[in-house]
Amino acid sequence: MEEKEEDAEASGSEVSVCLQKITITDYSTDDYQYEEVSADDEFSLQEGDEDLSEVLQAVQEQAEDAHILASKSVLTSEKSVSEIPEAMDDFFCNFLVSFGMSRTLDCFQTEWYELIERGVFRAKDVGFVPTVYTCNQQLKAENMRLREDLDNYKRAANKAKEAFLKMQKERDFHRMHHKRVVQEKNRLICDIRRLKAHYASYEPVLKQMTEKYQSALRQKMLTSLERDRAVGQVTGLQAILHNLQPGYAIQIPVKKAGHECERKKGLEGSTQRALQEARQQKMLDAGLVKDSEKKRYPKDSEFPVDSQVNSYLARAKECSQPLKHGEYKLENTLKLHDSAVSCLASHPLKDMVVTGSDDRLWKMWALRDGDIIMVGEGHTDWVSGCCFHPSGTQLVTSSGDTTVQIWDLSKGGCVLTFKGHAQAVWDCSWHSCGDFVASASKDSTSKIWDVNSERCRYTMRGHKDSVSSIEFLPFSNTVLTSSADKTLSLWDARTGLRVCTFYGHLHSCNHATFSPESNMIASCDTCGVLKLWDVRQAVPMLSVDTGPRSANQVAFDHSGCAVAVASSDGTVKVVQPGLGQLHSLQGHGETEMQSVAFHCPAERLLSGAADGTVCLWTYGASASMFSMERTA
Repeated sequence: MEEKEEDAEASGSEVSVCLQKITITDYSTDDYQYEEVSADDEFSLQEGDEDLSEVLQAVQEQAEDAHILASKSVLTSEKSVSEIPEAMDDFFCNFLVSFGMSRTLDCFQTEWYELIERGVFRAKDVGFVPTVYTCNQQLKAENMRLREDLDNYKRAANKAKEAFLKMQKERDFHRMHHKRVVQEKNRLICDIRRLKAHYASYEPVLKQMTEKYQSALRQKMLTSLERDRAVGQVTGLQAILHNLQPGYAIQIPVKKAGHECERKKGLEGSTQRALQEARQQKMLDAGLVKDSEKKRYPKDSEFPVDSQVNSYLARAKECSQPLKHGEYKLENTLKLHDSAVSCLASHPLKDMVVTGSDDRLWKMWALRDGDIIMVGEGHTDWVSGCCFHPSGTQLVTSSGDTTVQIWDLSKGGCVLTFKGHAQAVWDCSWHSCGDFVASASKDSTSKIWDVNSERCRYTMRGHKDSVSSIEFLPFSNTVLTSSADKTLSLWDARTGLRVCTFYGHLHSCNHATFSPESNMIASCDTCGVLKLWDVRQAVPMLSVDTGPRSANQVAFDHSGCAVAVASSDGTVKVVQPGLGQLHSLQGHGETEMQSVAFHCPAERLLSGAADGTVCLWTYGASASMFSMERTA
């Protein structure tokens, strides 16, 4: 029994050795297929007197051995190509090629294949190169790769070390620089503190001097206004006394430079009351005013007769010479408002200008240096229009808050507010007599306000869209309006009725004004078209395209020979109809121009822009004179 077990063990070991040889020969180059010994054959060899249990144990052991060999065969099939045995001739050829022995390689191949052809030996008899040589070759290649990797790592380490040292130097440099900056910062902070303390010691003195300067400037302005008022009152009294003499008809003076509209009854003298009663009696006799209406509104002012002489005609004749190209030069640019300058008004007697802005303020400033003389605060929305009283002592302003306000410049505040428009008021104008104010609104209406009775005398209806501008014909009761309905209209302020309508614009009209001689009207629209109209014939005399951007405002110069247009393209267009020339004045860059006006006493052109700046343009000899004064 023991002998049989030994034989079984010996046979099991032989089978395992045989299977191991089969797995090795899988890498051979021959095509022979080895068959695996089945378990039935092994069982037939061991048939005899063995017990059934021993047979089952042997079968189980053989199954386990077969499973182990199958797993080994799978592992060996996954080996890399480099572990496959190499033929002897390939080994020699690869060896010679690796050392660059090309001639030796040729000799070897010649002799090798020659011996094979002679039949001296066969290549398969030589066999394969021993595994140890292949392993040595692989280890050598691996060693070379590792050396290359080691060299690469050394170079990378050296570069990293150099970069690290460089970063350390830069860190030390920046650290030292930071320390110097901190020291300089601390030193500057100390200097700033000392300067602040030094400035604080001077600040009370500077504040006191500024207050003194402003008070002196205001006192000078008030003194000038009081003097003008006194002169006007004397002139008015003289005219009243002259009219009250027997045999003379009561007439309104041509120029009421000293007329002052006060709100308090105590300021109304006996002479003024007598004049007012005489005027009322004359109107009653003429049948122009009803007795019941006069009793209801006893303070209503009467409109002057239209036979007054226009004092601007003589000035226009004196300054009738045409302009030359390039006469207007940019003198100065003043930053006066934080928002757009929407309107300009020149003082009739002094070198002062009032500007209204979208910042809800109006400012009166000196013309040459731009010093602020007075600031008006009271409107709750943008200021759209402004106009001086003929005497220069009062100012009327219109606003987007639907109100019209009258300001007393000597008091520095608002003395009267007119409310009645339903929407924003675009423009306002003062009558030459100083007793009436006209306003144009977005609600498609215009109103005539009585300053003395503080009420609306007439509401002029007829335009189909917003009324953009309004202006009294100088020394007349005629009112000119322009509207977004593309028309211009002339109105009788005494009755509130429309007299004439001008048709010709193809786009909404933005502004219209009379010429100094009152024989022409200039108007502009949203497409940049400027039109000149004959007042007597109500037809357009000339049409000039200054576009394609909108023309926002138009103004005649004191001679009536040139027209200035404020354009949305950032330029002021000066048109000379008599010469057929059009010049562009560039002063505000690309900023939209919203207002333009001429200051006759100083022969200057003023332009306001949407960036809150005002440009002063000087004409002709006054520019050189002004530059000589500034140089001196």
